[in-house]
Amino acid sequence: MKHTVSPIGYLRSCFEEKFAIPRQPQLAPAARGVLELLPPFDQPHALEGLEQVSHVWLLFLFHQTLEEAPRLRVRPPRLGGNRYVGVFATRATHRPNGIGQSVVKLDGIEPGRLRVSGIDLLDGTPVLDIKPYVPYADALGEARNALAPEPPSPIEVQWAADCLDQARQHAHRLGEPLVELIEQCLAQDPRPAYQQPDTQRRYGTRFWGVEVRWHYPQAGVIRVTEIV
Repeated sequence: MKHTVSPIGYLRSCFEEKFAIPRQPQLAPAARGVLELLPPFDQPHALEGLEQVSHVWLLFLFHQTLEEAPRLRVRPPRLGGNRYVGVFATRATHRPNGIGQSVVKLDGIEPGRLRVSGIDLLDGTPVLDIKPYVPYADALGEARNALAPEPPSPIEVQWAADCLDQARQHAHRLGEPLVELIEQCLAQDPRPAYQQPDTQRRYGTRFWGVEVRWHYPQAGVIRVTEIV
């Protein structure tokens, strides 16, 4: 039996490209977005009571990684990208039905819109449902995950001359915490773990329409080289 689902809204995110999006929510608190709800879910009574909630679960579609044939085994970046495990033991984007979930901070409620932060969703992501985070049920002290026992260790982020000032100017123009977002995302080391950094290679992505480029001057260090 097949089931059809439809988005209740779309997320407008600071992340315009998949590269450098944190691999889990809450790793970059400065990552902000706006969930724009579609009719009839944009009506005030659909959100009644949500003002009493600090965090919500977003169920969404990995709309740029949907695949016709399901993958039964994947190679998670967390394990170096060279070790296979079952798809259901991971949060890889290659899901049987392309469904993802993220717990995000609810920063504000506006007519037909939710302001959220700590996100790990690409701009334009279709959101299927919103569920309130319930601390006593969702935060289990005895839970364990030996594949991902703790957050990844951040790496050092440096700034080339003038880049930090340029980022601050863009942050002021946008009214967004661009500097913090860049540092929090790059500290997660977006490079695939199996890939050895080449000091000559330049990497880049876009945050809030700003092109950010960097390289690895040495192991364990990222240096921002250009802000456009």
